Amino acid sequence: MGMNKNTVLAWATFIMIIVGLSLIALGAFRYYEVAGYGFAAVGVGFLAVAWVFNALKGRV
Repeated sequence: MGMNKNTVLAWATFIMIIVGLSLIALGAFRYYEVAGYGFAAVGVGFLAVAWVFNALKGRV
């Protein structure tokens, strides 16, 4: 399976979306104190980086 740069960015975007959503879910459903806000904030950061990776596809 040959993977070019766009395929690698697509897989990285997909994995980061999964990790970001799982961190947000941990913050929302598992931790009810201040730690939940931290998990949710890091999850939003993962989604932001995934958005940048998605925007880079085709340009790199």
